[in-house]
Amino acid sequence: MNYKHFSIEEREKIQELLWQKASIRSIATALNRSPASVSREIKRNKPPERNRYSPRKAHMRALEHRTHRGRTKRLKNERIRTYVVKHLKRRWSPEQIAGRITLDLKENVSHEAIYQFIYDRIQKGTNVVKNDYEDLRPYLRRRRKIRLPHGARKCQRMLKPLGRSIDERPQIVLARKYVGDWEGDTVESKDHKPGVNTLVERKIGLVFITKLKDKSVESTVRVMAERFKYVPQKFKRSVTLDNGPENRDWQSIERRCSIDCFSAHPYSAWERPTNENTNGLIRDYFPKKTDFSMISDDEIQFVENELNSRPRKRLGWKTPLEAWSVALQG
Repeated sequence: MNYKHFSIEEREKIQELLWQKASIRSIATALNRSPASVSREIKRNKPPERNRYSPRKAHMRALEHRTHRGRTKRLKNERIRTYVVKHLKRRWSPEQIAGRITLDLKENVSHEAIYQFIYDRIQKGTNVVKNDYEDLRPYLRRRRKIRLPHGARKCQRMLKPLGRSIDERPQIVLARKYVGDWEGDTVESKDHKPGVNTLVERKIGLVFITKLKDKSVESTVRVMAERFKYVPQKFKRSVTLDNGPENRDWQSIERRCSIDCFSAHPYSAWERPTNENTNGLIRDYFPKKTDFSMISDDEIQFVENELNSRPRKRLGWKTPLEAWSVALQG
């Protein structure tokens, strides 16, 4: 018999049968309950000094106990709480923390428990943080309040891709079966100043973030060649680029990087999903209107290391750096 809480009607029935001096076993039969459950219920709510079972007080006591039962703090120990807070501040999502904590601490925690840990610090019905607690909500990913479906933009000019079209790219790239297919883009700076070039590997999510000295085509080609110089040739299968003007010299990119270039269709960011998602992660550290001319190379390198050290669900909660190390040894 599966256990379930006594209802107020059942408790009133217990009181009635006790008045009739019914036995525990007969009360249990009348309620379709086990005698042990009925016995515990009566002993718990029939104190010796009163020697009387009160169904209303018993029910109120049960509800009160149910409200306060379990841990006074979310998450089961300080070791887990410290780990969660530390990695929230590194911009890891609750799902990433829940997945990785099993590998690092051999503990099982659900991402829902982490969300509850975060929001339990806020007083119900208000936006006020409870005393002696830190507000952890700012470390969660921010998203638009309203999401526009793909293709919802109006009045778009349909332009011809600058280079070899993504339609010519081998279909196997979509399967993310092999390491070596990349996506590239430029994250713009404040007032359309030079920003950073981003390159992301589709299968494992390894990202290269490189500061651009200017907005010239030559600068983009130069930083891409510099980053790809240290990538083994077998991991330079293809790169899919945004249709921006900075990528118009795709022939030079192919020649200097020894990689096949393809251009996404205009206004089709979903054709480079890994890159677009990664750019969103970068914006967590460098919001829009950031002036990258004021950002040091060390700061950019720090963000690159943070993203490459963040566990990924599709990698079994390994990090891109760990997956890249395995690939290099293979």
